[in-house]
Amino acid sequence: MKTNIYKSLVLAATCLFAGCADLEEKPVGLLAPESLFNSEKDVETAIFGAYGWIASERLYGRQFVTSIMLRGDMVDIGDRGTPAERQQVNDFNMDDNNGMVRAYWPYWYQVVSAANAAIAGAESLELDENVSNQLIAEARFVRAFSYYHLVRVFGDIPYIDFFITDPEAVKDISKTSATDVYQGILADFAFAKEHLPDNQPNNVRSRPTKGTAAAYLASVNLTLGDYQKAYDEAKWVIDNKDRFGYELEADYQNLYRAEMADNIKEPIFSVDFLGQQNGGGGANDDIMPPMTGIRGADNLGWSVCVPSMAVYNTWDDRDYRKSVSFEDEALVGGVMVPFTEFQNTQRPHIAKYRRFPGNSNSDGRYSDNNYSAMRYAEVLLIAAEAATEVNNGPTAEAVSLVNEIRERARNAAGQMNSFPEDVQSGMDKDAFIDLVLEERRIELSFEYKRWYDIKRRQLGDEVFKGANSLEPHDNFDASKDYLMPLPRIELDVNPNLAPQNPGY
Repeated sequence: MKTNIYKSLVLAATCLFAGCADLEEKPVGLLAPESLFNSEKDVETAIFGAYGWIASERLYGRQFVTSIMLRGDMVDIGDRGTPAERQQVNDFNMDDNNGMVRAYWPYWYQVVSAANAAIAGAESLELDENVSNQLIAEARFVRAFSYYHLVRVFGDIPYIDFFITDPEAVKDISKTSATDVYQGILADFAFAKEHLPDNQPNNVRSRPTKGTAAAYLASVNLTLGDYQKAYDEAKWVIDNKDRFGYELEADYQNLYRAEMADNIKEPIFSVDFLGQQNGGGGANDDIMPPMTGIRGADNLGWSVCVPSMAVYNTWDDRDYRKSVSFEDEALVGGVMVPFTEFQNTQRPHIAKYRRFPGNSNSDGRYSDNNYSAMRYAEVLLIAAEAATEVNNGPTAEAVSLVNEIRERARNAAGQMNSFPEDVQSGMDKDAFIDLVLEERRIELSFEYKRWYDIKRRQLGDEVFKGANSLEPHDNFDASKDYLMPLPRIELDVNPNLAPQNPGY
């Protein structure tokens, strides 16, 4: 019952961003934190509500993560019978009425609103200072996490860092520059690093800690090109890994076994879905297993998000991570067949989320997956890239950090291989940066990271038009396509959000 109260509060406070055109006809009145929050538990419930929005079909369950997966060069459309809105995102011909964007834009702002409500609630109560700061820190982490996605996808956006008590006020909200949004994100993550605990109860990784906040500070600074700060934060996480309980999982496959998710030390922050449970508004509805699964196979799937043949063919067969990441054969009618005989899309499919979804439907929907939004391997690669930029070339430490990743990759379910070999010293800066980006592409494959790497390094013309393009798109336009359009309905409702992003 209480969750429903907070859900209604969030919808009311962000009505404009959901395109509620009847705001004037059906006013909901004024909201006040002191009338909604009476205890520490109430604040915590609001924060948990924010996590619930993230673990929904509109965000990490399908719409948002599908859009940034398709935007990169690792995943293409498989079944071209899928809705046009997905093909438009993938093919760089979307407009400002794209259905995927219209679906996930308001949900991110509902997460933000829930976080802002929790902050206001904690501030309105006479709690012990340490208790209050910890609650506020968790809410600010969630807010920063949301804006970090939004600003990378859209650029200048409405930045709301307060609890909206009067829904009429949203009519006056305008966009904030991406530069200022990033400053707010950094401030929130810094507060979270200071006031969050070292570990959450039962060591769950779906709630942030000091280590989580530091890892995201490293990531944000890497995105902004502040390599010294990125290195410092990543190195702090690495130096304190025992304090936070982080380490590389010995077997890469175990990272994608839903039944093992709660006992693995590598995830730093995860979006946790609960098997065979779902609620209103797409809550807890994980559809990524069928979206990446094989249409027509005994383990049902829909063949929507499918890598190109070039992604598969250029990945060295000796790399254990390839066999973990791809399903290149499947049971069809009880007979094992190669991908060349798949009924719909004759290409190897993504295996990471469909192979071991745990307690789920027959097509993998309503899975038990925990999606790692940040894991320790990425922190090692952030540190390696940042250290190389700071020192104008790879240091011995940077080389050793990449080799930690490669050493784990050589463990194929307990059998030690000789590939990938250790990186040797002597590379120049540009070659080593390219190597780290390639290591990120392979290590973090299909984990919703590649598009952000392409954008922050401005690689679009190279990866979509170059001779070695994995997924050619000659129409990629660097003056437009690094950003997605703001939903047209939002600009129609609130002209203050103009101008639209260039090219749309």
